[in-house]
Amino acid sequence: QVQLVESGGGLVQAGGSLRLSCAASGRTFSSYAMGWYRQAPGKQRELVAIITNSGNINYADSVKGRFTISRDNANNTVVLQMNSLKPEDTAVYYCNARRTIAPTLFNYWGQGTQVTVSS
Repeated sequence: QVQLVESGGGLVQAGGSLRLSCAASGRTFSSYAMGWYRQAPGKQRELVAIITNSGNINYADSVKGRFTISRDNANNTVVLQMNSLKPEDTAVYYCNARRTIAPTLFNYWGQGTQVTVSS
């Protein structure tokens, strides 16, 4: 079982920055792929960025060059640095931990943190 707690959301003007953190419980954090997802009102949840247990990173096209994901396995944290924020980045942001031990997928979500970007 993994528990995820996000922090760092808030209200920011367009062009500003926010730093989201996700603290994870458990002793096997380094084995999980960690991701940030977001869900805007009336829209489906979408992937923002993911970092695998081996350090491979992928970003949604909409955030490439503006957002940076990183992880600290020693402290069980994953961070999403968001720069040059746009109003369309407004959403609830969720931390995700995912690991497959065949045939079982272990998939955990945080409670979400609101990010609001004003124009």
